[in-house]
Amino acid sequence: MAAVRVSSRSGLPSLLIYLGIGIAIGQDGFGGVVFDNAELTQILGYTALVVILAEGGLGTKWKEIKPALPRAAVLSTFGVAVSVGVTAAGAHYLVGLDWRQALLIGAVVSSTDAAAVFSVLRNVPLPARLTGVLEAESGFNDAPVVILVVAFSTAGPVEHWYTLIGEIALELAIGAAIGLAVGWLGAYGMRHVALPASGLYPIAVMAIAVSAYAAGALAHGSGFLAVYLAALVLGNAKLPHSAATRGFAEGLGWIGQIGMFVLLGLLVTPHTLFDDAVPALIIGLILTIVARPMSVFLGLLPFKVPWREKALLSWAGLRGAVPIVLATIPMVGGVPGSDRAFNIVFILVVVYTLIQGPTLPWLARKLRLGDDEEAADLGIESAPLERLRGHLLSTTVSPKSRMHGVEISELRLPPGAAVTLVVRDGTSFVPSPTTVLRRGDDLLVVATDPVRDAVENRLQAVSHHGKLAGWLAPGGPAGRRAIKKAGLRPGDRAGGRGGERSGERPGEHPGGRAGERAGGRSRGRAGEGSGERPGGRSAARPDGEAGGRPDGAAGGRPDGAPGGRPPHTPAR
Repeated sequence: MAAVRVSSRSGLPSLLIYLGIGIAIGQDGFGGVVFDNAELTQILGYTALVVILAEGGLGTKWKEIKPALPRAAVLSTFGVAVSVGVTAAGAHYLVGLDWRQALLIGAVVSSTDAAAVFSVLRNVPLPARLTGVLEAESGFNDAPVVILVVAFSTAGPVEHWYTLIGEIALELAIGAAIGLAVGWLGAYGMRHVALPASGLYPIAVMAIAVSAYAAGALAHGSGFLAVYLAALVLGNAKLPHSAATRGFAEGLGWIGQIGMFVLLGLLVTPHTLFDDAVPALIIGLILTIVARPMSVFLGLLPFKVPWREKALLSWAGLRGAVPIVLATIPMVGGVPGSDRAFNIVFILVVVYTLIQGPTLPWLARKLRLGDDEEAADLGIESAPLERLRGHLLSTTVSPKSRMHGVEISELRLPPGAAVTLVVRDGTSFVPSPTTVLRRGDDLLVVATDPVRDAVENRLQAVSHHGKLAGWLAPGGPAGRRAIKKAGLRPGDRAGGRGGERSGERPGEHPGGRAGERAGGRSRGRAGEGSGERPGGRSAARPDGEAGGRPDGAAGGRPDGAPGGRPPHTPAR
């Protein structure tokens, strides 16, 4: 707990804190624990990486990384190749390493760690286009880097480079196919199987994601890519208890990171690091100042990316646990000089994380890339009501949400959904249609099974765009499917009058205003309807106002329908 608080307040990635703990209890520290089992470290490190990738996929929003996929794909393939080549050349010609060691180190340190980036950017919100690139790149580039490190560790320099490229492409394709298939099948099963306890849902989701890694590895594909994509599909499938699942995965991710970093700290022998300090600093300088910027600027040439964003992406290439774990692969394989390579990677990661971590928020502010005004997504927790064929949705109006100041009636929820409870400042109450939502309000929404997705889309749309949000969220296949499920017309908008949506009578729609005002008056326009009173007599006045109302609206009926219109006739 103390280490987490120090990491949060200092702006340093948690990597350094837990590595320090491992070194302190190791053979050169006060603990005196002797640990030199590189094979066990690799196995446990792989296990932790699988959990960390699963947690990252579950917490990644598809709509944020979807626009960034082409850029992230280029950076995680072409960018990795450029980074490996430039770093290896510098290590060979400036440090004097042979080509095998140089290529190994270049491949090991070419993988970025988004967890390290976001741990220092927690107080500097970035635009979604940047966070999407960083998240997707870190999730995708682990797979090709692992393949490169294994190839260089077993066969040394590759004579036929096109063969290696073909093997990498094949393993990535197999891993991607298995990950997407396992994720889709898992999401389908989770939607159609009611587990006996809510606490089993997070365990089941994590088990499905981890099984994707096993399936990918057995099929000789990239297990790391498989687990990330499977978790990405599961995390965006709107499964029951999704918020609890993300919290559970985050806790497992923290356990994996802490255990892995402490173990790596135990494995290193501090008194042997001094001889490799200068080579590590030189290689790190080449990687940070030359290789990473080259990979970013060259890789993003086909895209219209401003230079400020390229500069931040170049500096945001923080290295974390992945390079140190990958450095154990040549040690287990008995590659000559692997101990020295491990020391170089360890020093490089620690020193340049100390340099880049604290300066990254400062650079983001200097480049004016903060996005404090961006509306945040709502965190919506869903609990299924199996016997009632419905769902309980709970959410909180966040400080950045544009739902602040919106009335309950202006949410325009589809038929079959209603806000049943609001908790404000510790006090719960049943809202009326005119209740105005405030920041910090907790909402409880009841929705029938067919309109659950439509309700979530609508709440997210209002959170982003306020009361003027389009009906049921932005367009696209997901929006159209949600509209169809809710029984609405694709052209319906949130600004429509009560009773004009999906043919319902005025006053029957839970989010509309019709029939909700005093006396059950309709909001019809002047002159609409025949102007007759319920008894059949004309309600015309000498001044021509319909129904005798001073605002010119049609005369009200007890059932909320406009005057002169049969109650069963839907509004047009």
